Amino acid sequence: MSNNSNKVDVTLFFLVSLIISTPAEEVRPVKFPLVVSTWPFKEAVRAAWRTAESGHSAIDAVVEGCSTCELLRCDGTVGPGGSPDENGETTIDAMIMNGVSMEVGAVAAMRYVSDGIKAARLVMQHTEHTLLVGEQASTFAISMGLPGPTNLSSEESIQKWVNWKKNSCQPNFRKNVLPVNDCGPYHLKSSMYLDEKLCSNTERVGLDESRSYHFGLHNHDTIAMAVIDKKGLIAIGTSTNGATFKIPGRVGDGPIAGSSAYADTEVGACGASGDGDIMMRFLPCYQVVESMRLGMEPKLAAEDAIARIARKYPDFVGGVFAVNKNGTHAGACHGWTFQYSVRSPDMADVVVYTVNPEISTT
Repeated sequence: MSNNSNKVDVTLFFLVSLIISTPAEEVRPVKFPLVVSTWPFKEAVRAAWRTAESGHSAIDAVVEGCSTCELLRCDGTVGPGGSPDENGETTIDAMIMNGVSMEVGAVAAMRYVSDGIKAARLVMQHTEHTLLVGEQASTFAISMGLPGPTNLSSEESIQKWVNWKKNSCQPNFRKNVLPVNDCGPYHLKSSMYLDEKLCSNTERVGLDESRSYHFGLHNHDTIAMAVIDKKGLIAIGTSTNGATFKIPGRVGDGPIAGSSAYADTEVGACGASGDGDIMMRFLPCYQVVESMRLGMEPKLAAEDAIARIARKYPDFVGGVFAVNKNGTHAGACHGWTFQYSVRSPDMADVVVYTVNPEISTT
């Protein structure tokens, strides 16, 4: 009797230990496909959902979703016809990442081609490179069959640029140059390349104090979209026409793997939107995915990544979503109210989640 009793005790101990040591989110029932995207870009999410639900791959669904946003010119910040630079020209940044192979394709400051996400996929599928830029990216995309060359400006973007010029090119992204409150050409304040004050300013005092008005709703909204397909495979993509009135040639975080987006099928994915010039210095989406790899839940991983940026740049504006391989998702933001959209088999339609600054939502 004692031997049987001991066997029962050992079995019960093993079962209890297994239940206690298994994270709750790993035993939740999961239904795929799943689409998660920055902002209330519902039509883009629906397009990606239909593609994934019909059995296509996560890569195909991401391309379909981001392409829809480019076609609709979501918020004027995705696709052609928005966000003119200092010269009045609209350019495209885009990226796609395969969470299985970790392959990345991206284009940056691409001129004359409106299909950003499709160009990024072509880079991933038909080159050994990760990122192509500028007019050469356009030449490659057109040689691979995408339409072009095309004027990416619109009446709205040109008018916005004209009004900005009338307002003495204010605000702009220049600093420590003359003229201060007028249009260029710009030159250094002194004949020296950098004066002593700038060289010794290791604490950045005053250098970023006015950045917040550059970034907000309807002037810098990247679509970052993650898809988990029916096989449980993950991909993520981004597309944006960048910051309004940026200095020509500027590349933001949109096409930078680990900054605006990152995915690993073994762990999950992350998408970001906001002040890309600040956020890309911290690679927040890489941090989110690596934090989840170490066992951190999406909510805490997103909050931790945002908090790390805010400690250095308390006035920065940005937000991220995190989704793990089981479909648990959350968001975190700083400096604005962030929203992300989700579609899963449990939902009748796209659901938009609102995340308040320093508060995450699951």
